Amino acid sequence: MAESRNNYMLMHKNEPVAEIKLDEATASISAIGQVYATPHAPVGISVRKGRIDRAALNEWWRGRAIPASRDGIKEALLELNLSATQKLLHKSFGLSLSDQYWIRPAASHLQWSDIHFFDNPFSEDVGNVLFGKGSSDLMNLMSPDNTSDGWLKKKWVIIDGRRCLVKGGSGATQQEPYNEVIASKIMERLKISHVSYTMMEQDDYPYSVCERIL
Repeated sequence: MAESRNNYMLMHKNEPVAEIKLDEATASISAIGQVYATPHAPVGISVRKGRIDRAALNEWWRGRAIPASRDGIKEALLELNLSATQKLLHKSFGLSLSDQYWIRPAASHLQWSDIHFFDNPFSEDVGNVLFGKGSSDLMNLMSPDNTSDGWLKKKWVIIDGRRCLVKGGSGATQQEPYNEVIASKIMERLKISHVSYTMMEQDDYPYSVCERIL
């Protein structure tokens, strides 16, 4: 695959998986070049005779983006001057706080340890825009919020060195944060393994907070 700014290596942590090319207009995977490690392809992606199914990989890539159903996403995209959430993916190398996949630009010498969000700092600019805070001319798009799923308003923050997910509610009652905290308290009383949630309030709205589980 000839070098260009749209060429990347799909990586699984430090393992090169396959060369890919992103379409600039749609932010989809337009081509798959040489495949290096089919066992490291994302779970569920069809691999036949050493070739990765491009349609399946595209579906996985699109599913990595913030869903179009996210509360307030239309307004956020206007603030970010983007036409679709998929166009945020490559801005942060496709990095997530849910797995160890990412994309490395062609001819780059970037290493997983240099940029992954599990230990390295990240920007809260995208999360603030998703929460209706507005943007600035100096927006830093290196954020795990670019790959967060779900339809409720949410953002990743670092609290005392811990990666925490802050999630909002919906409708007039904003009930979901309360439900998550109550459910975690019940699980705690029953001594059932669970994710612990706490409450926080921001701009008069309730939010639940949970730490990323390693």
